[in-house]
Amino acid sequence: MPIKVLVIDDSALVRSILTEIINKQSDMEVVGTAPDPLVAREKIKALNPDVLTLDVEMPKMDGLAFLEKLMRLRPMPVVMVSSLTEKSSSITLQALELGAFDFVTKPKIDIRNGLEEYAEELTSRIRAASKARLIKSPPRSLPHTQVQQKNNADVVLAVERHTFSTTEKVVVIGASTGGTEALKAFLVDMPADSPGILITQHMPEAFTKTFAKRLDSLCRIAVKEAEHGDRILPGHAYLAPGNRHLLLKRSGANYVAELSDGPPVSRHRPSVDVLFRSAANCAGKNAVGIIMTGMGDDGAAGMLEMHQAGACTLAQDEQSCVVFGMPKEAIAKGGVDEVVPLHEMSRRLSAWLSSQGKRGFRV
Repeated sequence: MPIKVLVIDDSALVRSILTEIINKQSDMEVVGTAPDPLVAREKIKALNPDVLTLDVEMPKMDGLAFLEKLMRLRPMPVVMVSSLTEKSSSITLQALELGAFDFVTKPKIDIRNGLEEYAEELTSRIRAASKARLIKSPPRSLPHTQVQQKNNADVVLAVERHTFSTTEKVVVIGASTGGTEALKAFLVDMPADSPGILITQHMPEAFTKTFAKRLDSLCRIAVKEAEHGDRILPGHAYLAPGNRHLLLKRSGANYVAELSDGPPVSRHRPSVDVLFRSAANCAGKNAVGIIMTGMGDDGAAGMLEMHQAGACTLAQDEQSCVVFGMPKEAIAKGGVDEVVPLHEMSRRLSAWLSSQGKRGFRV
């Protein structure tokens, strides 16, 4: 049976574009469209769709209010369609917290010039949403830009090894679909004296700064969008900017952040593989690698390199993942030391740090 999709958007043009894309797929069909949540409410009852696409900013009823009622009264997979604006990014993050599965950016008026790439982005999320586990307060995510090439981290940095003259610990994290809520759940548990943390979460440029500010307001540690040359400090987390790779580098005995505009790796920029390889190169056994919920296999090869360099490597377990893609691939490659439920991740990290002789780190 094809995936039944209801498209909700106040723009007739956007409804037409999304309908055309979805109906070209052999495994999905648009069973109806709606210009606002009030019409959508009746069509949900009549058509019983498997997945909704929902415009972030809607007339007649606030999109967030509609989503909150929907997830409370009739939970179902929702893919938000968001504009690349600061206001829309803030609303989208709230929607993910309310239970939206994922989001895509709104198609541009001249989208037909890049319809194939946009179609892949949209339909991959609808497919994943149709299979996702709906749980109370689930982790949610931001989308990433899909491209056709599938490079590995060689296109950004070579394999190299340092002579490790420091024992300072560092944590690197990779996530995709489901990652915004998973990262929030993990980071709010981090104490002020935690090691420096670098994060690659697949998301567009307009959303990373807003997401970092949101995390910073919730956490005991300081969270910011990474800047080139940032010194990696304990009690701080650094989020890869959208469309730029984040790497861990060494400057003497210090760790610093490096940003790169190199080609996409594992189809992504920023790429988890790039971050993880840089940690293997620069920190080796002093690093902890954590791979969280997400579609695809980005991070699997890099986590194996971290494992081979002596790092502690952890993967989020299937039960707590929205999409068990990235952790599953990392486990299959043999790069994961331990599979851990999300709610246990901070305690497992604490135990490893204590075993390495670090004092004062308690969750």
